[in-house]
Amino acid sequence: MIENITLLLPYLALVSHIVFVILLLSLVFRNLWGREITYWLGRHVLPLAFLVALTAIIGSLFYSEIVGFEPCILCWWQRVFLYPTVFIFAVALWRKDRSVFSYVLPLVIFSGIIAAYQAQVDFGGSSLLACTDQEGACSKIYVMTFGYITIPTMSLTVSLYILLLAWANKVWETLFETERDGASRDRTNF
Repeated sequence: MIENITLLLPYLALVSHIVFVILLLSLVFRNLWGREITYWLGRHVLPLAFLVALTAIIGSLFYSEIVGFEPCILCWWQRVFLYPTVFIFAVALWRKDRSVFSYVLPLVIFSGIIAAYQAQVDFGGSSLLACTDQEGACSKIYVMTFGYITIPTMSLTVSLYILLLAWANKVWETLFETERDGASRDRTNF
């Protein structure tokens, strides 16, 4: 069973990358064809952000505690920045506080920078830290699927999703306020 889950996770990451591109394009082209997707995404941004953060925690704990992959120093730092987000998003979801992204963005950005650095080293980039040098603990590649999906790229995906959701939240608030202001003006004109 554990082997099946281990084989399935990179496929889920690939599907999430396809969904990410669709959501990103719908935000970019929201005035042409992506308005409905953008509206739906913005409307459900808090539960989606909570699910993304929760999935990150479950995935990292699965790989380290169940599969037995030893997390390196960079993995631990990514966890330090990502783990609190699930609790922050849970409280925000409970309180319906859409301003949560201003608190979470610094954590997500730092985690994303660390994940991007580790991923670029995995793909042959130059190493600035001793732990990512050859034979360093951070240089071990436990997962490599489709030529690019590794554990650091999965972590980077989580950070990018939360950044995308923060952007969708901002766009949704702007669209919603514009539509709400337009509707209130229409009522006052009668």
